[in-house]
Amino acid sequence: MSEAPRPARAHTGGTGRDAVVVGGGLAGVTAALALADAGVRVTLLEGRPRLGGLAFSFQRGDLTVDNGQHVYLRCCTAYRWFLDRIEGAALAPLQNRLDVPVVDVDKPEGRRLGRLRRDPLPVPLHLGRSLAAYPHLSLAERVSVGRAALALKGLDPADPALDDQDFGSWLARHGQSARAIEALWDLVGVATLNAVAGDASLGLAAMVFRTGLLSEPGAADIGWAHVPLGDLHDRLARKALDSAGVRTELRTRVTSLSRHADGRWSVRTPGETIDTDAVVLAVPQRETHDLLPAGALDDPGRLLRIGTAPILNVHVVYDRPVLARPFLTALGTPVQWVFDRTAASGLREGQYLALSQSAAHDDIDAPVAHLRERYLPELERLIPGARTARVRDFFVTRERTATFAPTPGVGRLRPGARTKAPGLYLAGAWTATGWPATMESAVRSGVSAADAALGALGRPRPRRLFQFEEAA
Repeated sequence: MSEAPRPARAHTGGTGRDAVVVGGGLAGVTAALALADAGVRVTLLEGRPRLGGLAFSFQRGDLTVDNGQHVYLRCCTAYRWFLDRIEGAALAPLQNRLDVPVVDVDKPEGRRLGRLRRDPLPVPLHLGRSLAAYPHLSLAERVSVGRAALALKGLDPADPALDDQDFGSWLARHGQSARAIEALWDLVGVATLNAVAGDASLGLAAMVFRTGLLSEPGAADIGWAHVPLGDLHDRLARKALDSAGVRTELRTRVTSLSRHADGRWSVRTPGETIDTDAVVLAVPQRETHDLLPAGALDDPGRLLRIGTAPILNVHVVYDRPVLARPFLTALGTPVQWVFDRTAASGLREGQYLALSQSAAHDDIDAPVAHLRERYLPELERLIPGARTARVRDFFVTRERTATFAPTPGVGRLRPGARTKAPGLYLAGAWTATGWPATMESAVRSGVSAADAALGALGRPRPRRLFQFEEAA
């Protein structure tokens, strides 16, 4: 049910101490918290009836469903700071040690399990034993992977020349077979970049693998929410915003921005005009383009040239437990990652599995009946227990523009936090954070926008906001 429109009114505050954040995803919530923690009076405007952006939950009968499976790594120091800031870290714990079961169902000898896990050894020895025993590659391919990893470690992800190259061609030049790309590089890269190696910027891929696998021994340990995402990104985020004194307005879409002669800004919604000293636009690139005033960017059209990539999530509820592990990933099948979401969803009988399908260009618009015919037999191949279980429910969630497309050349299109319009700042996972479109990138962008705004407003930089930089 939508709220009745409010009468238009102007909201003003003390000069130099007011900000409006447009967008209530992770970037916007982060920016709002950071500004409020520095003593700025903040209004957060979100068009949806909830916070959390594209990482949210909804109800399907008695089931609490995340729109998609989201994970983070130990190296995601900004998102870990965010979890601490909203008092949610205990609800999204990290593995004690990286351990990824990888099942290949297309072996002549039948289904075969391998693992990617680390030892308590320095980089790169921490993955040495796992790679040496990885059954999904030949001995020659394992040796070649090690050489390519060392070459990757020598790259500088910030080098603009890398952004113009594709990761797949680089891997081929460094002796990686099609099998090695499928069974290792894409296994990790598709989930983090939302693109296969041939479609991904070498700069972004180098950043992912250097930071996640080749920086610190525990950098790639995986964390995920053991509760619905809405508990974190909506309920706890809203509680943190309220405690920080942020005025949060949901179901409130901004229609225009304008700057006055005195340097202040007017933010207009259908029911209100807010005058403020600073504005953070934390919305997707197309919406940002439509709201940007003239002259804010040299080439605002570049925002529209940042492509998007889809993620499909397949949800299956069985009448009995079929998977004993919290998650696994697969080879030789269209299925990518499978997570057990039974406890988090509130399901009391049976088991609820969520399949996260990144770079799902071929399936994103397929009818549910087609997807059911495609994925249920694959789950039976992958998980023997599924062969005798009854499917109680099957449904899909589609995010057609889930992330920006990490294609070669995208780096030059991503804008920084500052614009040419004083007092106007940009945030979002698609901005120039150096990271692919992840929760980490979203939080980092919110921090960058808040930092730029605080400098212009003459406000102190809260030390606790930037503690994640010390942990990086």
